[in-house]
Amino acid sequence: MAILGYGEQAATHAHAIGKVRDLESIVIWGRSPDRARAFAERMQKELAIPVSSAGSVEQAVAQADIICTVTAAVDPILKGAWVHPGTHVNVVGSGFAGPAEVDNDLVARSRFIVDSREGVLTQGAEFLNAKRAGLVDDSHIAAEIGQVLSGEIEGRRAPEEITVYKSLGHVVQDLASAWALYSQAT
Repeated sequence: MAILGYGEQAATHAHAIGKVRDLESIVIWGRSPDRARAFAERMQKELAIPVSSAGSVEQAVAQADIICTVTAAVDPILKGAWVHPGTHVNVVGSGFAGPAEVDNDLVARSRFIVDSREGVLTQGAEFLNAKRAGLVDDSHIAAEIGQVLSGEIEGRRAPEEITVYKSLGHVVQDLASAWALYSQAT
């Protein structure tokens, strides 16, 4: 897995994905090489798997099957050309129209799944940029994540398909998750 960013969201993604996927290693990239290295060292201790840092985004994602973008990037840092077939990408850093973490090529080449169709159609910067460029239209949004989780709509349809999950941070999903955890605990 590659994580682009080293803040709180990066740590949360490393821990959460490690619970549901058998991660062999993690590569971290961030704008500050020193902070990326320090974060990688911390995550390696916490997760007990190899975690290293990379000097560039392209190096970080070169072998990744899962990529998480959790940055405050204003302009795309991840290019579709660097993402190999079969990769899954979580795009969560940009939460409003304007800043975009991934380029139009990645959006256009992917099976694009969102937390909220309505939200992404108004605030999903990466999707809106690709739409303005004429590369996608509203039908490019394959599903909302709830539709995939319920089995209503298929997520990945083929092993070589690139899937992207664009999250703006949908409060209803956070509340539903919290309620489910609370209910299980009681």
